[in-house]
Amino acid sequence: MPPVKPLTRKLATPMPLYSQIAANLLDQIEAGELAPGDRLPPERELSKMFGVNRVTVRRALRFLESQGLLSRRQGAGTYITEPKIERHADRLVPFTHGMQRRGFKPGARVIVLETRPADTHLAQELQLTVSASVYHIERLRFLNEEPAMLECLTVPAQRFPALERFDLGARSLYEILKTEYGVSVAQARQSLEAVSASEYEAALLQIEPRAPLMLERRLAFDPAGVPVEHGRDVYRGDRFRFVTETAPLEA
Repeated sequence: MPPVKPLTRKLATPMPLYSQIAANLLDQIEAGELAPGDRLPPERELSKMFGVNRVTVRRALRFLESQGLLSRRQGAGTYITEPKIERHADRLVPFTHGMQRRGFKPGARVIVLETRPADTHLAQELQLTVSASVYHIERLRFLNEEPAMLECLTVPAQRFPALERFDLGARSLYEILKTEYGVSVAQARQSLEAVSASEYEAALLQIEPRAPLMLERRLAFDPAGVPVEHGRDVYRGDRFRFVTETAPLEA
């Protein structure tokens, strides 16, 4: 168990005690004094160290946990988490390729692969007639064998017939579309929003229901501007951070 320093910040403005404790612990995490995998002392020890009651300490720890910096393990204590993985929101980078470049071992398990009629929204997005046949695919994505992201993908069945022949648990969808059908993805329109995990998503991702997720909606196009894929992916909020390059200040 690593040593935890007492409060060291000198604040110019009043701040609640739990916020001061959280800021103090954050300083030690960012300085590397508390490293990923380190276990914090029990709440009773922290309360003595900081000179506050356990309710205040617990509130500080819950705040840091909500930011993805701490994880509580039932019966085992509170641990410093691994740094969040950065995903560039302004770039179209396949999950497998992007994670391999960062040194992770990616994996996938197909949860659902079926054809179904397109509803009004999907038909409009993919420029299909209502009730046209589409492939609905759900894949659970892993990093170093830990669930990290749940993909929900839709592609037109007429353009990509017999898609079920290919191993979507081992191959990239975009690689299959290009290699097997001669269709490449040139660009995409994406949006991001924070959501809470449903019971279904939580069970697959091995997190608590209502835990924070980042939802990425995507519509991918071929070089001619024809939609080829609609995506709805949810990333674990404790594992990922989305970043973007800023443009020059608008005059």
